Amino acid sequence: MSDKILQIENLTVSFDGFKAIKNLNFSLDPGELRVVIGPNGAGKTTFLDTITGKTQPTIGRVIFKDRDLRGLKEHQIARMGIGRKFQTPRVYLNLTPREGLELSCNRRKNIIGAVFGKPTTAERRTVSGLLDTIGLTNKADIQAALLSHGEKQRLEIGMLVAQSPDLLLVDEPVAGLTDEETEKVGDLLMALAESHSIIVIEHDMEFVRQIARQVTVLHEGTVLCEGTMDEVQTDPHVIEVYLGHQDEAEAA
Repeated sequence: MSDKILQIENLTVSFDGFKAIKNLNFSLDPGELRVVIGPNGAGKTTFLDTITGKTQPTIGRVIFKDRDLRGLKEHQIARMGIGRKFQTPRVYLNLTPREGLELSCNRRKNIIGAVFGKPTTAERRTVSGLLDTIGLTNKADIQAALLSHGEKQRLEIGMLVAQSPDLLLVDEPVAGLTDEETEKVGDLLMALAESHSIIVIEHDMEFVRQIARQVTVLHEGTVLCEGTMDEVQTDPHVIEVYLGHQDEAEAA
């Protein structure tokens, strides 16, 4: 058995001859918060797509909790304990945050039971705790459509957590947010990292500095560099391909 919650081995993903991912190796420890950065076209979205089963590897393996995910469908992988948050919030705009969280943590499998069934005492307790965690207790009973963009981002993260995943994949959670909202999302992710493994894809370097423990840099579909934010920022290859030429960075 591996001590890694996620292990990616020699991963290659080809689309009509174009290799979006090239011989990529990556691993994540249980309880680790990892930030993945890279220029546009580096393969970040394909990287997440392969973990969730949206895209199948051409070569290589994605192993989650010691199980090879090859051939599994997206819903099967989600039920194994992988939750994904996309860049644009996907929340139930006509429901309140409380109702959205209740629906997300509902263990009844049929649609009628999920929509019309009353939450259990345990579910109500879970929802109350999640509302507090995501900072929406005071707005728990207004329509989600009335929330700010940042509040919707936090609500969607809460809805993912309500499904009890072991691994959270979070794609650009602070795009378009104010500085205040960005800081709140960062605080939320760092709090969740106490009990979850998390991979965050992000472009906002100030946000990366706020939350990053370890950073992986992707370039042209493979891992260019890994380390702390300080180590990544001073790596000459990263400076060249992502952060700008070294002399330009120093001038800034």
